[in-house]
This record gives sequence, C-alpha cells and structure tokens, in this order.
Amino acid sequence: MNKELALSPNLLVAYLGKSNKEFTKADIVRYIQENGIRMVNFMYPAGDGRLKTLNFVINNAAYLDAILTCGERVDGSSLFPFIEAGSSDLYVLPRFSTAFIDPFAELPTISMLCSYFNKDGEPLESSPENTLRKACQAFNKTTGMEFQAMGELEYYVIAPDTGMFAATDQKGYHESAPYAKFNEFRTQCMSYIAQAGGQIKYGHSEVGNFTINGLIYEQNEIEFLPVKAEDAADQLMIAKWIIRNLAYKHGYDITFAPKITTGKAGSGLHIHMRIVKDGVNQMLDGGTLSATARRAIAGMMELAPSITAFGNTNPTSYFRLVPHQEAPTNICWGDRNRSVLVRVPLGWAAKSDMCKIANPLEDESNYDTTQKQTVEMRSPDGSADVYQLIAGLAVACRHGFEIDNALDIAEKTYVNVNIHKKENESKLKDLAQLPDSCEASADCLENQRAIFEQHNVFSPAMIDGIIKRLRSYGDKNLRQEIEGNQEAMLNLVQRYFHCG
Repeated sequence: MNKELALSPNLLVAYLGKSNKEFTKADIVRYIQENGIRMVNFMYPAGDGRLKTLNFVINNAAYLDAILTCGERVDGSSLFPFIEAGSSDLYVLPRFSTAFIDPFAELPTISMLCSYFNKDGEPLESSPENTLRKACQAFNKTTGMEFQAMGELEYYVIAPDTGMFAATDQKGYHESAPYAKFNEFRTQCMSYIAQAGGQIKYGHSEVGNFTINGLIYEQNEIEFLPVKAEDAADQLMIAKWIIRNLAYKHGYDITFAPKITTGKAGSGLHIHMRIVKDGVNQMLDGGTLSATARRAIAGMMELAPSITAFGNTNPTSYFRLVPHQEAPTNICWGDRNRSVLVRVPLGWAAKSDMCKIANPLEDESNYDTTQKQTVEMRSPDGSADVYQLIAGLAVACRHGFEIDNALDIAEKTYVNVNIHKKENESKLKDLAQLPDSCEASADCLENQRAIFEQHNVFSPAMIDGIIKRLRSYGDKNLRQEIEGNQEAMLNLVQRYFHCG
C-alpha cells in the first residue's frame, strides 16, 4: 500500500490504493460491493451554474454495470437555454476519476461528476466542462504547455447575532475565534471538500464582517492548490455544493453573491493560474517573472473586458467592481498589488532560508519554491460559471502567445502604485476600464467573440446565449440609478442572493 495514498482524505483513494486519475469502472464496482454502498449519484453542471443530481438505487450487478457504462438520458432543454425542447435528449456519462462518498446522504452513496454527450454519442459542444476541455487542449496545442488553475472561494455565512465577542467591522481578515464565529464550520467544509477530492491550500476568515437586522454576516475563504484547469473547475463546483449543504444542516445561510450591501467587502472568485511544461512551472525565469508569464498576462489585458461576461454575470457583480473595495476597476497588472486586475503574488523569491531563520535547529531546506509562483485574476466573482470562466482565462492566456506585441502590451499595462490613491490619479488616464454593467460586458464579448470561438473552444450558440442573458438585465445605468439607495440595493442583492 502506498503510504501517501493511504493518508488521502478521499476514502476511495485510500481504500483502493491508487490515485483518483487511475480509477476504473472495476474499481468503482469493487468499492461499492465491498463497502455496502446502496446508491449512486450522477452530478452535472447546468446553465444556471449549479450542480444537478440524478439518483440511482443499485438494483443488482447488471444494472450497476449498465449505468456506469452507458450513463443515462436527461432533458437538455431543462438544463441549458440553448437546447430546444424538440431535440432535447442528452446523455450524461460518469467520470470515474471524480468519484467520492456523499457526506450528506443517509444511505451510503457514491457520487460522480458527469460529462454530456449528444444524440450521436459525441461530447456536447456547448457543455460547460467540454468547453473548458477544448480551451485547455487549444492552449496546449498552441504553446506546448499545460494550463493550470485554482480558485479562491469567498462566501458569507449568515446566522443570528448573539452579540458576544463582536468582530471589528470590515476587519475580519484572518480573525480567530471567538471574534470569528464560523471557523469550525469552515474547517468542517474543508474536510468534506478534501474527502471529495478537493486539493485545498488553506482556509481563513476574510475582511467582511457586519450585522444587519440582527443577523451577522461573516466572510470566509477557502483557497485551493493549482491543478489541471479542468480539475480546478470540478473542485470549485463540488466545494460550493458542499458548503451550501453543510450550511443547511447547521441552519446557516450561505451566499457567494458578489455584493451584499454598500460599503462592505464583496465576495470575489479570484483565479490563480500557472503554466507548466514537463512538470516544471514556467512562470519564473531566474527568479523574475518570465516572458511566458508576461505573454499570458498580456492576453488577459487584451481580453479582460469580455472575461467579465463569464466571471461577473449579474447586476450586483458591478457594484463590487468599484474603487476602494479591494476589487479592480482598471485593466492593469502589477506585483503584490491588490488595486490591479492581475496581481503577481509574493512568490518566495527571497534568497534567504526563512525556515532555518525561524527554526535554528533545522538544516538548510533547499526547497524549490518556483513551483509556487502564479498570477491572479481578481475581477471574477461567485456569480461565474466556473467552467466558462476558466475556459475564458485559458483562451486569454493562449491569446498572449498568438499576438506579436504581447510583451509590449504587458509593459504598457504594468503599474507599481496603488491606482486608487489620489496622488496616482494621472496613471488612470492611460488605463482602460472594466465594463460597469452586464450590458456593457455583453457588448465587450460581442466585440471580441471571434477570439473565444477560435479553435472551436466556445461555440457560437454558447456566446449568443451569454450575450442574450447579460443584455436581458437592462442594467446599463443601474449603478447610477440606485446609488445611495440602500433599500433598492438590498432588494437587488436579495434577487441574486443564491447566484452561481
């Protein structure tokens, strides 16, 4: 037995003694037979960004083999707006590598994410996970490298305020109990997510912390480790499902909404990215940001206006993208700078052995820290369809390798100051701005759609559907119309409270 796998929180990995990427149908059947599993769940993302579930009772061995081999039919027109009712049947087929034990099921249950197939048995062109797969394949074909990603999943926990150990308003960042009330809930979420295969980096309380009408709103974050981009999206989908289900069991409410009220921190879904070749991170070159990384950043600078169409998908998104709220408004990038759109986080490039300095009894570590370097897109929020969003980022990073002036674009959009400070106002004149509404975002996607449709990544039908939905909100001047109107803002938040 591999000792590392035996310690895996994923019960199937630990029991079978193999990585989830090596799971076969025979492995799933064996685990079911030897562990008294009574149910199988198929789960799949739909057009509203949420996971849907189909339940199966295991009648007998033949039936189990049939559903694992052939999948099942579903009504595509009830799942996606671009599918007509007259030809709506789709197949869903389980991906064995995503199998996990459902922590909420009363009966012992294995759940798996599924892929969609059309009537001809081909991957559904416009399905979320297939769009991301095509984006990653196109990135690899163009660059010869692998696109990896991970998310910072921010959310608010809402529960009655007891009045004890009140936290400082908007000062909740990394707060400990008892001032942070939901640390234990967050760690339980992290444990369940890890059991479902999520590769978690860490969790902590976040900035937002306030009380309205006797309810405490506490912001938390769970951050993941970089993995293949397709896996990153799967992990975020399962994590949101787990957080909501566990909150329901505790009697809490949860929201991933980008904005709760004016003047308080909104919740983002920051996406970190790195580019890997032969298992080696390509984001650094001699301790400094590589040309590879700067090309990817340049692609994101070019396509940033339309990326909001995937990452900021309802009107409340654009109440978060305002100055002085730790959210970007201008199209620029910088090092360790939280006022920019794309941030290059602190990357362990210091020459000193910090572990030995902190722990004098330790030998020199000689740890290769270059693997840790990523770049972070800070505009997306919890309203995003995570598959479309990460696919859009893969397209943008690929675009940086397809344009001749990428390094010039990177140089012109770099800033090393806080652009929200008054003394740096002159710098804003040289920078483009992000869209300020769903309608404006739709216009940007319309203008740049050809790039996303290249290599058959985003289907025209999918782009049409996204544009139509964004324009349907009619929010072109909404920010100005309800500015300072707290009641109108709260009504808007309530309407999109359970987005994503």
